[in-house]
Amino acid sequence: MEDRRPHLEARPRNPPTNHRVPIDGEVPPRARNQPSNPAASALRGGTNHAGRHPRASNHPVPFQQREERFRAMGRNPHQGRRNQEEHTNDEVRDQRQNQNDTRRRNDNQEGRSHRPPPWSTDNFQQWRSPHQKPAEQPQQMKRLGFKFLESLLQKEPSEVAITLATSVGLKELLSYSSMKPSFLQLICQVLRKACSSKIDRQSILHVLGILNNSKFLRVCLPAYVVGMITEPIPDIRNQYPEHISNIISLLQDLVSVFPASSVQETSMLISLLPASLNALRASGVDIEEETEKNLEKVQTIIAHLQEKRREGTLKLDTYTLVQSEAEGQIESYRTIPIYPTYNEVHLDERPFLRPNIISGKYENTTVYLDTHFRLLREDFVRPLREGILELLQSFEDQCLRKRKFDDIRIYFDARIITPMCSASGIVYKVQFDTKPLKFVRWQNSKRLLYGSLVCMSKDNFETFLFATVSNREHEDLCRGIVQLCFNEQSQQLLADVQPSDSFLMVETTAYFEAYRHVLEGLQEIQEEDVPFQRNIVECDSHVKEPRYLLMGGRYDFTPLIENPSAIGECLRGAEVLRRSRVNVLDFSQWPSKEALNLDDSQMEALQFALTRELAIIQGPPGTGKTYVGLKIVQALLTNESVWQINAQKFPILVVCYTNHALDQFLEGIYRCQKTSIVRVGGRSNSEILKQFTLRELRNKREFRRTLPMHLRRAYMSIVTEMKESEQELQEGAKTLECTMRGVLREQYLEKYISPQHWNSLINGPVQDADWVCVQPSKHSMMVEWLGLGVGSFAQCAPPAGPESTAQAEGEEEEEGEEEGSLIEIAEEADLIQADRVIEEEEVVRPRRRKKEESGADQELAKLLLAMRLDQYGPATTAGQDQTPEEWETQRNQKKKMKRKVKVELRKLNTMTEAEANSIQDVWQLDMNTRWQLYRLWLQMYQADTRRKILSYERQYRTSAERMAELRLQEDLHILKDAQIVGMTTTGAAKYRQILQQVEPRIVIVEEAAEVLEAHTIATLSKACQHLILIGDHQQLRPSANVYDLAKNFNLEVSLFERLVKVSIPFVRLNHQHRMRPEIARLLTPHIYQDLQNHPSVLKYEQIKGVSSNLFFVEHNFPEQEIQEGKSHQNHHEAHFVVELCQYFLCQEYLPSQITILTTYTGQLFCLRKLMPVKRFAGIKVHVVDKYQGEENDIILLSLVRSNQEGKVGFLQIPNRICVALSRAKKGMYCIGNMQMLAKVPLWSKIIHTLRENNQIGPSLRLCCQNHPDTHTLVSKASDFQKVPEGGCSLPCEFRLACGHVCTRACHPYDSSHKEFQCMKPCQKIICPDGHRCPLVCFQECQSCQVKVPKIIFRCGHKQMVPCSMSESDFCCQEPCPKVLRCGHRCSRLCGEDCVQLCPEKVTVKLKCGHSQQVECGHVENLKYGLPVKCTTKCSTILDCGHPCPGSCHSCFEGRFHERCQQPCKRLLICSHECQEPCIGECPPCQRTCQNRCVHSQCKKKCGELCSPCVEPCVWRCQHYQCTKLCSEPCNRPPCYVPCTKLLACGHPCIGLCGEPCPKKCRVCQLDEVTQIFFGFEDEPDARFVQLEDCSHIFEVQALDRYMNEQKDDEVAIRLKICPICQVPIRKNLRYGASIKQRLEEIEIIKEKIQGSVGEITASQEQLKALLESKTLFSQLRPIEFLMLKVKLDQKNLSVKDLGLVENSISFYDHLANLERSLEKVHHLERQGVRTRLEQVHEWLAKKRLSFSSQELSDIQSEIQRLTYLVTLLMRCKMAEEKMKGSIAEEVSSIRNILEKTCKFTQEDEQLVQKKMDALKTTLPCSGLGISEEERVQIVTALNVPRGHWFKCPNGHIYVITECGGAMQRGTCPECQEVIGGENHTLERSNQLAPEMDGAQHPAWSDTANNLMNFEEIRRMI
Repeated sequence: MEDRRPHLEARPRNPPTNHRVPIDGEVPPRARNQPSNPAASALRGGTNHAGRHPRASNHPVPFQQREERFRAMGRNPHQGRRNQEEHTNDEVRDQRQNQNDTRRRNDNQEGRSHRPPPWSTDNFQQWRSPHQKPAEQPQQMKRLGFKFLESLLQKEPSEVAITLATSVGLKELLSYSSMKPSFLQLICQVLRKACSSKIDRQSILHVLGILNNSKFLRVCLPAYVVGMITEPIPDIRNQYPEHISNIISLLQDLVSVFPASSVQETSMLISLLPASLNALRASGVDIEEETEKNLEKVQTIIAHLQEKRREGTLKLDTYTLVQSEAEGQIESYRTIPIYPTYNEVHLDERPFLRPNIISGKYENTTVYLDTHFRLLREDFVRPLREGILELLQSFEDQCLRKRKFDDIRIYFDARIITPMCSASGIVYKVQFDTKPLKFVRWQNSKRLLYGSLVCMSKDNFETFLFATVSNREHEDLCRGIVQLCFNEQSQQLLADVQPSDSFLMVETTAYFEAYRHVLEGLQEIQEEDVPFQRNIVECDSHVKEPRYLLMGGRYDFTPLIENPSAIGECLRGAEVLRRSRVNVLDFSQWPSKEALNLDDSQMEALQFALTRELAIIQGPPGTGKTYVGLKIVQALLTNESVWQINAQKFPILVVCYTNHALDQFLEGIYRCQKTSIVRVGGRSNSEILKQFTLRELRNKREFRRTLPMHLRRAYMSIVTEMKESEQELQEGAKTLECTMRGVLREQYLEKYISPQHWNSLINGPVQDADWVCVQPSKHSMMVEWLGLGVGSFAQCAPPAGPESTAQAEGEEEEEGEEEGSLIEIAEEADLIQADRVIEEEEVVRPRRRKKEESGADQELAKLLLAMRLDQYGPATTAGQDQTPEEWETQRNQKKKMKRKVKVELRKLNTMTEAEANSIQDVWQLDMNTRWQLYRLWLQMYQADTRRKILSYERQYRTSAERMAELRLQEDLHILKDAQIVGMTTTGAAKYRQILQQVEPRIVIVEEAAEVLEAHTIATLSKACQHLILIGDHQQLRPSANVYDLAKNFNLEVSLFERLVKVSIPFVRLNHQHRMRPEIARLLTPHIYQDLQNHPSVLKYEQIKGVSSNLFFVEHNFPEQEIQEGKSHQNHHEAHFVVELCQYFLCQEYLPSQITILTTYTGQLFCLRKLMPVKRFAGIKVHVVDKYQGEENDIILLSLVRSNQEGKVGFLQIPNRICVALSRAKKGMYCIGNMQMLAKVPLWSKIIHTLRENNQIGPSLRLCCQNHPDTHTLVSKASDFQKVPEGGCSLPCEFRLACGHVCTRACHPYDSSHKEFQCMKPCQKIICPDGHRCPLVCFQECQSCQVKVPKIIFRCGHKQMVPCSMSESDFCCQEPCPKVLRCGHRCSRLCGEDCVQLCPEKVTVKLKCGHSQQVECGHVENLKYGLPVKCTTKCSTILDCGHPCPGSCHSCFEGRFHERCQQPCKRLLICSHECQEPCIGECPPCQRTCQNRCVHSQCKKKCGELCSPCVEPCVWRCQHYQCTKLCSEPCNRPPCYVPCTKLLACGHPCIGLCGEPCPKKCRVCQLDEVTQIFFGFEDEPDARFVQLEDCSHIFEVQALDRYMNEQKDDEVAIRLKICPICQVPIRKNLRYGASIKQRLEEIEIIKEKIQGSVGEITASQEQLKALLESKTLFSQLRPIEFLMLKVKLDQKNLSVKDLGLVENSISFYDHLANLERSLEKVHHLERQGVRTRLEQVHEWLAKKRLSFSSQELSDIQSEIQRLTYLVTLLMRCKMAEEKMKGSIAEEVSSIRNILEKTCKFTQEDEQLVQKKMDALKTTLPCSGLGISEEERVQIVTALNVPRGHWFKCPNGHIYVITECGGAMQRGTCPECQEVIGGENHTLERSNQLAPEMDGAQHPAWSDTANNLMNFEEIRRMI
């Protein structure tokens, strides 16, 4: 058997130390004398390689099998294919993208590792684990070489396909027009092997797409085929048949996938092949017959395609190849499309169907597969077919929206809004009308469940789209939004669909995804691959042992034995005891049933299952079929060596119908044997099994490390492609979605609006004299035009009346109410969804990401929409907030307007383009016509957006499909390594292709009787040798959609049941371990003939509180039908069951012991409404069908059905009756209309049994546990009021410990009353005064709180004090009479301590000189410098002329003023007023740029540089034409020829040739036209120009002079303005030269303001260097230093930013120097200076864009003040002893100036400078404390060389004479520190004093000595 495990070569290896190992796809290191590139050598025609290469597969695949193989990969050739143009474009784009990626990632690949793309979303997992080593990272491949292609032939087809698809070198390889024959042959072999992969459809499509558009196909292959004819060498000729077979195989694949685009190249090749074959045959070469047959087949197909091409029907690759059927022959099920066809929908064609044969054998396997395929397909097609036919006949019905259809659900006005990216590919957000569905409860509705099929059509189903529901969220459904995934054929049609297209959407109830997977599996499976045909198809009753037992099977049963220590007693005989392994086929050697803890039938089942290749085990309720199943698995796992007979390991496949059963079974396996498990199914509720899901196993580090390199490489490539496509797609998709959420701003529609309409729209209604121009910056003209704005011309709706208002509000309100206080019941929709959705496919979207997306959507909507539906008013201009003044419509009008817009946007009728072109003035249209025109513009905008994102959509879809295939490959590796693979039937259907690859030998199907036969067959692979079916066909059966198919065609008969009916041997478990005998009696013999009770069920206790353990309550109260859906409910039963449940809870049963079952989901939620969570928490409520396999002690069953017609629904089905009656262990109580049910034969028998045992009646008898003789009959819910506490109506009368009597009615719970709380008043006396306890009895008595008068000893006041409190502990409540030291009275109570700080407010004068009220207690502290925030308003007039807005405190007492907040209002260069506060220098304008030309409008900020328009200039007339670009000065003169056109009034135009005609007429508006402005307007031949910006008209000659003149005194650069209204002139073509010159000058100014990029970069680097040089700053202020450093590292800094940084560096550096200088200041003075420095730092830390001139002045003044102050203090410290008399007074006067709180003025600075200069003689500037003259005199007097002066640790100067080296120690006379030293060595604490003589080193030192020696040598030389 071939080993299918990953090859070792695929694993990453660590390269040797000194060598580089070539990676896959890379040319190996060159050997000596060999060309470095074998591929290039081959292409050049080098030496031919003799010998044959390994072959992929030398047997051509027949065409039919080839079609089936592509279908097996998920592609049905009859469902449509990708068209040629789309594929070609995608391939070219993909190739280009891959090359770009390679350039980015593969630079210097040698010896380097590359990170995967930094992208991790909820949709895709990152392939590299966090702990993966760099050496293991995938690398992109280089050119495909000969050796590499040879190595691919040794690999699996799947790896070959994926490697080629992700290789960037494949397209280059196939682009050569000539190559060596040997290389060409190798390429054909590799391509054929790639195409033979069964599970890599998308990769194969990708490879074939490249081949289809390559020179290899068009040039190389034809040349190679022709060259065969003249080949002289016999050995080479003999190899040609093999290569011809490969070529034919490739052509078959190509023509199957691309029939239209490949037919030309393939037909040419096919025409050449016969001649080559004939030549080879003539030369004696043997041609295989199969090759010739395959050639004939391809020739036939190509002939057929060419004929269709001539007819014109072969245009796209979506053409379907259909094999012709012989006349009268039934169409093969393998060619039947899965989806319904046009004929099926329209012609009501009845398909050919065979019934499922349940009483005999099938004719053959083909008939067997055909039967089940057709029945299964018809089961989902028929409801859709009949529903649509009924719908088509009802289209004329006026009440169509209210009509109910049995087979389908209808959704009206469905719109395909926008594509979305998901892990599975492209899904579409679809919105439908929710008005007809207002009663739908979406949480529990079965509508639009995951995987359901919908059919959409906009033309009465002449064409239709098919899709499945891909994601379902309750919130979205309530808003009418669902996500759909369209099938492949429909995807081709979506390109032409617009968001405005309205579809009718029809849903069928079937879970289509399961149908699709199984139907495709049935089409793929070959007849010979169906296992156990002898038994399953031919119904042979002889079942053999499994094939693996033919080799001899010896089993070890020791692990199955419960107590291995007792094995000697259990095993039979000493011989068996000595050897634990026994022959499994010899039952006599087996351990006893007691040893295995099994009963007789369970033992028989275990033996049967292990020794028969097809084992069927029937397990009636409670017989332990799951227990036996676990024993079977345990035996198989323990003895794995018996059936794992090959090197390759195969897992056991366990299939269960439900998630719950799968969890139970796998948990049981894991408990008894810790083994490697993989679980594939819906979300697991088991904590144990969560680690075994595919998602968790994929993320394990160990698995990531072993993943083959070709998969990891493919992941990296595809994820990158998906990321790029998704980003582009999302942007366009959100834009599309936005268009349906409000009214678009006109600027986004301008491209689609004709210039005439645009001008009309923007200029407003011309004839409306009362209209006031709305400021465009605040409101949109589109909103005004559509009647939604604030303009006076808007068509205001009349005020809504009270009725319409109420109705409107009612429509807005949500229906229903919050039910959070009720118990949780699993919604049926959620249960179905859980079974459908495989956990690995679940959409996981973090809430944070959803919020981010929502925020981004809001921003986009704010930008695009002028009015949003999620707001009530028109949106303001982007970036501005909406104010109430701008939108003040009443609330009702807002709602009405919102509904109006919503309705108009969803209307379908639009204006035609012809109608639109005939319109002159858009303001003359009525409102309906305006909306039609708006919808025309909107549709054009949507279509354009849709076109832009279409290519990204296709690219993403292709990448996602390839990603899905890679996921399957990854999963395949996981599944192959497992011992147990557990799947739900849904999971098995979806993973059927992988299961065929995993090839499980043993398959165990739990709940097999609930699974359709087709599902079971699709699960099996040809490798299956052992099938074990466990279930019970007498319980629930498989469910079919179509009743006719279930009953008349036996579709509901499972494989399990059919095999039992045709007498295939099976074992029935006969001992039930669940139900007490009374309950089991209902099943035996009515359902099961010989079901026996196990002894354990005879020991159950009696149910408390009732007279019978089993009882059926009869009634005849009618049921109610649910409005939505086909469910029913019965209020009488619901109330009764809930009360009975409460009664059992009173009997002290735990909630977990009680389950309520009902037969209909409608009843489920009727029950829920009656069960608050406080009383019923923990009670399980289920539908019977969802409770199979479960059990509980007490079951309460509501049967629901009760009607006069006697309709019992599915209560007549024996299987459902069996499940319902077999869930209880100890007690079962049922309520229903038994009289009606008695008409059903089975119910009749059961009721007869119940009557015989008095277990049925109209009333249930309750028995009181406390009073056994008291019985109560209950028949309805109100009867339970007789037993309010669960006992009886008698009083309890129990005497409590407190002496009171229990006040409750008789209650069985809490019989000892330990938990009872007596609520009577407490009678205990709690104090000597005789006061009684005021609490209730159960509460603990507290100390007496009755207030009595007492005298407080400390103060003598009389107070009301609690009785139990001592007078000394009581706080007297009288006001305190004491007076504080300040004279104010104490504000506290008498019993409290007096206040320390008086809170009275007093007025004081602050340090700044202002008076302010402060608390009296703080006045004393003010003397010691306590800071108080002075709130006096700063009165300073700032440099800008405005008063300072700050206070005394915020302005630092006048030193640093607040920024001016007055608006600037200066006119900027762009002609806008500056909107920023008055700060001196205006920043660039932030408004939207108004510059526009006839082609486009600048969308940037006004202060940014505009991009010049490079479109051709459009200024032309019949006399002149400009040939320059739009942004360049025009090269034509203005035309002065009068215009010849006539105005609308019929009079001649007063304008000029080529200019827009002025709107005024010289005849009609004579007064307006001839009004004098410039002076020539009244001349009869005067000609006029109308300005486009403001519509004013002027006489042309005067306006020409005005526009072209340049005044000498004009200094400001700005646009010319209209002489009348002052609007800047921007648009007029006639004056384009003047306008363009002005704009060019403005752009130059803008560039200077912003600074060039080069200058900014250079300045940035200079500032970085400057900052790094400020070491003192970095040491003392590291945080500020780092902040500036980070700022300089930012990109896109402006000149203003750099100026701010430069100033900040300067200021911080000054402050750092001042801070360091504080070390030389007296320590008592430092704190005051530091405080001032910190204030400066605090001010500098404020956020600002730049320093205003005021701020610069303030900071410079303050730094100058601090510099003077620090200098003064340093000098004072140096001359401390001189600080006396007049000097001290002078210093004090200077300090008074420097320490003032006001600003340091220039006059202050001059005065301080003068005074400090005067002190130079007395206060030294050096650090010696003496003047300079004194220092010179001292040094001269002592006359010692340099280097003899030193200072002690405290800086006191001394001198060392002689050689200058210290020879003895002494003490400093001033501070007593050690000075001097010994042996020419100075004390470490002492140092040189260079300030005395300027020495750089001591006189006696190594440095001095070396210098001296140098001097001596220099003198000697």
